[in-house]
Amino acid sequence: MVTARVERRLAAVLVADVAGYSRLMGADEVGTLEALKAIRREIVDPAIAEHKGRIVKTTGDGLLVEFASAVDAVTCAMAVQEKMAGREGQIAFRIGINIGDIIRDENDIFGDGVNVAARVENECAPGGVCLSGSAFEQVRGKTKFEFDDLGERSLKNIDRVVRLYGVKLGNPPKATISDSNRPLPLPDKPSIAVLPFQNMSGDPEQEYFADGMVEDIITALCRFKWLFVIARNSTFTYKGRSVDIRQVGRELGVRYVLEGSVRRATDRVRITAQLIDAETRAHIWADRYDRAVDDIFALQDEITLSTVAAIEPSLRQAEIERAKRKRPENLDAYDLVLRATPLVDTGMPEGASQAVPLLERALLLEPNYALAHGQTAFCNEILYLRAGRREDNRTAAIQHAHTAVALGPDDAPALVYAAIAIGLVEHNRILAQETFEAALAISPSAAWAYSWGALILGWGGEAERAIEWGERGIRLSPLDPWITAALHGICMGHFLRGRYEDAAAAAQRAIRSKPGFSVSHMFLAAALAKLGRMEDASAAAGRVIQLQPNFSSNGQCSAIGCVPVLAAPLIEAMRASGLPE
Repeated sequence: MVTARVERRLAAVLVADVAGYSRLMGADEVGTLEALKAIRREIVDPAIAEHKGRIVKTTGDGLLVEFASAVDAVTCAMAVQEKMAGREGQIAFRIGINIGDIIRDENDIFGDGVNVAARVENECAPGGVCLSGSAFEQVRGKTKFEFDDLGERSLKNIDRVVRLYGVKLGNPPKATISDSNRPLPLPDKPSIAVLPFQNMSGDPEQEYFADGMVEDIITALCRFKWLFVIARNSTFTYKGRSVDIRQVGRELGVRYVLEGSVRRATDRVRITAQLIDAETRAHIWADRYDRAVDDIFALQDEITLSTVAAIEPSLRQAEIERAKRKRPENLDAYDLVLRATPLVDTGMPEGASQAVPLLERALLLEPNYALAHGQTAFCNEILYLRAGRREDNRTAAIQHAHTAVALGPDDAPALVYAAIAIGLVEHNRILAQETFEAALAISPSAAWAYSWGALILGWGGEAERAIEWGERGIRLSPLDPWITAALHGICMGHFLRGRYEDAAAAAQRAIRSKPGFSVSHMFLAAALAKLGRMEDASAAAGRVIQLQPNFSSNGQCSAIGCVPVLAAPLIEAMRASGLPE
């Protein structure tokens, strides 16, 4: 029996797709398809031909292209993106490039080279070009482009981490304008305008619904102290007008614009919303809500809450990326806190140790900065609980937490960070709960308050409330980086009630959200031990020690002030899994 020979070779693989394609199609199918055909005809296909690429296949919104050279692939991608940046409209491509082994089968290609390229494209921002490390090595020093090292990423269904690089995009040419139309200067903090949502149904009742929802979103965003929000009277001057987002940003002096639409169909309503960088027109966040129209006012409240909960972390991430691009000598207190934030949010000692010097610099510049005090409290809580339980870290955590509460009664993120330290280090769960509730009074969409509140409730033995708060936090912000805290609260609630399968499932989900967080593996080891799955429990325990070599069961429960009703069975289960006492 003769086996057909498989043709393998190295190739540069480019994968591209349209950001927010489903949303664009939902709003205007015919217009989106016509615009995409024109872009293919006028920009994309000529660029591919000029740079010797071969279009392997197309999907509704995407392309798979093979090049013999990584330099050709990158040059082609940048030619497309540069022309797209100067074109009006909402269509924006994400492009990922990889060098790898491919298998050719008739007119299609498969293999690791293609799979990695597709995952790299998923990590790319709209309007951007991202390269895998292997592609970057082939183009380093061979093009006119500059690159940002985006660090190592764990890509879906890829069994290794891949380092990514982003091509630096040139600044778009600025239009010549008269002094009377000169753009307003941007505020010294992130700024946003919420435009009136477009009524796509023609039903006047939906006009009132859409306008009311926009007003509620503006009111909710105004509760974030760190955010500059344009008033309703200014944004509603754009009602009924076809607007250029970049022009809106210039006229209102804002960095970000939120726009959306409402469409009523029988007994259901569809709402789309998208957050856009007004300067680059890159899409930062987009979502669609399909709901039954049972109680129109309850629906309005639900969509408002969900939208604001999603916007807040998306805006923070966009601001963090902006701060990373600033030169170190130009950093102010706000920029320093932004740079510290991703290090703080690792939840592990290595990140906390790197964040503290940035936060200390911020506090030297602005001693009354409540959020900087809150994050410093959280960092010292991390260092106390997972890096040796030094008394100076405990003292610093408590002091900075109380300072954050005193300075930031209207700053929800500062209050949440403070409440975590007060609950986990000072063991004052009553004050921690009051502080979480104060944050929620300021911002009902503050998912972090629910998620971390669930954790504190779990360690306090309040099983049902821990589950309730955890589920509320996940519902408000299902993609939040700290969904881990909510899952820990849920895990402890189920563990206390003897529902060990549910506890293990919550722990496994927490591990998927933050694989390097030792406490998640600790909860999994305990739950698996209770289920009698000792081999799996032992493996989870080994991962705990690998991540936190100084771990001890009694020490963990004592340091965190775990109530006896939970501590006794938890320590017993951890001991059975092989974790040291």
